[in-house]
Amino acid sequence: MPDKVTQPAETNAQRLLEFLSKRRDSLSPLLILTHDYPDPDALAAALALSYLAQEYFNIPTRITYGGVIGRSENKAMVRILKIPLHKIRPEYFKKYRNIALVDTQPKFKNNPFPEKRKASIVLDQHTYTVKPSADLSIVDTECGATCVIVAEALLLQGDPIPTRVATALVYGILSDTLDLYRAHREDVIKTYLAIISHCDLKSLAQIQNPGRSRKFFATLQRALNRAIVYRRLLVSHLGVVESPDLISQMAEFLLTYEKVQWSFCTGRYHGRLYVSLRTSLTNVHAGDLLRSIFDNPRNAGGHAAIGGGSLRVANEASEELWQEREKMIQHRLFRKLRRSVNAKFQKPFQGGQT
Repeated sequence: MPDKVTQPAETNAQRLLEFLSKRRDSLSPLLILTHDYPDPDALAAALALSYLAQEYFNIPTRITYGGVIGRSENKAMVRILKIPLHKIRPEYFKKYRNIALVDTQPKFKNNPFPEKRKASIVLDQHTYTVKPSADLSIVDTECGATCVIVAEALLLQGDPIPTRVATALVYGILSDTLDLYRAHREDVIKTYLAIISHCDLKSLAQIQNPGRSRKFFATLQRALNRAIVYRRLLVSHLGVVESPDLISQMAEFLLTYEKVQWSFCTGRYHGRLYVSLRTSLTNVHAGDLLRSIFDNPRNAGGHAAIGGGSLRVANEASEELWQEREKMIQHRLFRKLRRSVNAKFQKPFQGGQT
């Protein structure tokens, strides 16, 4: 019989397990840090890494994040699965000698990791402009979701995976791969199928269909009212938002409009203009495209179909300055996608044009 072909996710999982085994004493305790405003993939990767480190290698952990948990689904995920999250504090960086970054990297601007610090572990799926400085760096840009790396490591252990951990991993994979539509590798599909047998489907359904706040519907109304379309590109400037992850949620929703291939949303939050780019095309890299229109490429990132970033404006900025920044980033995107900045846009959800 031919030898077994080792798949990328399994190879990365083996590297993670070997590192935890060899460094179990020196890694203890381990601070796990997600990106700011963590999404389901980041939350699942952090929870699974925490369980793996503690259960198999006796490494105490603490899961931390910056920003807020704003999206209704993410709040439900944390509540229902009882994910032990802690808001990051400056003193944690002094207290913990070992830090693992999940779904982000040291040089990315979407986390508070100290500039000159070296990470112990980096697990991520996003393309980097500067190679991560870490004792163990696993960046798999084709895995579909960062939590796939940790899921495969748990599967290699051969033991039943706790229901709440498996449910988090299933939701993390589904949310980042658009229900597996963006999962292009066979080993990623196999990992998902192996994990789902341990999942609580009732809890998963509750997470995917949470109750939503009035502010969510107000934001959705603004997104539709302000949407403009030109040559398969939809843009909507949302103004002030309750949390930055609402911007990505609106971009994902607006991409389902049958006449577009790109959706681009911006929102104002605490003195920064946050942007989210989505595409249904498979031969482009939204993260790279978004980096190319930022003055500082480190302020943006993403992967194939997903891009996000932010730029500083000012807490007390005038309405004119906000609009100027929104128009600037919109024009840069239009030029990159070879659309005319002076085009006559359609307002598809108002029945008019501008």
